[in-house]
Amino acid sequence: MKKSLFVTLIFLFAAFLEVMPQQVSFTGGSRAVFEEQPAASTGLDRIYVIYDSDGVSMNYTQSNTSATVTWYTYGERGGGYAEVVSGVERVDSRVTRLPQVVPDCGYIIEEGTDRTYVWVMDYSGYALSLSALGFDSQRDCGTTRIFVDGSGREMTYYTINGVPQQLDRGLTLAYRTLEWNDENAAWEETEVEENIETFGTAIAVPAPYCNTEFTLHGDRFLRFWGMEESVTSSTYMTSAVAVETTAVQEERDVANEKGSGEEDGSTMGGSAPATITFTAYCTDAMMHNEWQMSRDQEFNNIESRFNQPEITQTFNEGGTFYFRFYGADGSGECEAIGETYTVFIGESSLECPNAFSPQASEGINDEWRVSYRSIVEFHCWIFNRWGVKICELNSPDQGWDGKYKGKYVKTGTYFYVIEARGADGVEYKLKGDINILNYTGTGRSSSGGMTE
Repeated sequence: MKKSLFVTLIFLFAAFLEVMPQQVSFTGGSRAVFEEQPAASTGLDRIYVIYDSDGVSMNYTQSNTSATVTWYTYGERGGGYAEVVSGVERVDSRVTRLPQVVPDCGYIIEEGTDRTYVWVMDYSGYALSLSALGFDSQRDCGTTRIFVDGSGREMTYYTINGVPQQLDRGLTLAYRTLEWNDENAAWEETEVEENIETFGTAIAVPAPYCNTEFTLHGDRFLRFWGMEESVTSSTYMTSAVAVETTAVQEERDVANEKGSGEEDGSTMGGSAPATITFTAYCTDAMMHNEWQMSRDQEFNNIESRFNQPEITQTFNEGGTFYFRFYGADGSGECEAIGETYTVFIGESSLECPNAFSPQASEGINDEWRVSYRSIVEFHCWIFNRWGVKICELNSPDQGWDGKYKGKYVKTGTYFYVIEARGADGVEYKLKGDINILNYTGTGRSSSGGMTE
């Protein structure tokens, strides 16, 4: 019960602190006072920005009516050189007042041993004015320079140690650009808002990837008072370019095909023929585009160029190939180069089994197939002992199921002849025997097959 009461009192006290009047307040003036809590490193409790200080009084409400209150003011040299403020009036037992606030200086209000540190600024001396917005006709591929016709002094204040700081004006430069969306595999138009901390006649931003207008809004103080200004440029015609690329290899689910021997995830290709589709997704200003193929990673010698954003290549030759996309704007001054893709086609190999059992166990050694890698041409003939052609295969992924004219042949020895070529140019001329093993005892009869 006591613990519950204690927790309740804590919450009530916290609520009381939230609704307590601020110790520093202002009266007079035509608009509300903008208030900001600066970084703790400044030593200041608050910064106050007054729209116009004429006729504005500054008040301090003390928390201890028995304590003595003394006001000090300081400038760019810091609080160590503070001087007592004259003219401070006692309004009542809790409130003292400076009838006419002096802006652009710091105040230290001492109540007993406690001190409150604030800085007061008169916005009228830093007022923002925006007239026109333009951009540099000499365009940079990576950066766009925006020129501002207007005015607005830097809003400088000083910490209690006399260190100059700039108050963020909170200007906003808005424009459109393109951003890459991985999920949709597309460039998508998006609105960008750049925060501009101080007024300047030139603003540099990343060059947008689409034609756009620039609009400068500001500042946050005028926005607070409902007086925000804005100015918009004419249409900016972009020349900046960017590209995102993909490479997708056509999958082959062939059990008797070996890999390349370099399946470490860093390369594509493997066993030839390997078919890969390369696709480039370009931003609006891309006028010239080409896929480039080279056998050296630095592309010092480009062997092939393909002038379209998407190509499909089938690799029938062994070795290592490098592919990348190159694009440029209409003038050729702004360029973009995509990711480099490595395609490795391994050395060819061709091995032939010498036995299988067509009816023994379904899916287990019930078909005669070669084991191969990077074979791009293949022809195989299978004969019985009297030279009768039993089967003919035209691709290494094909196999013989042990049938002739729809029926299983008898156990015994058969013969193959293979002529093939690898992606590396190796020619294969192979001959050998195939032994069909006895498959009785499996619940199926070994009779009724082809008579040799």
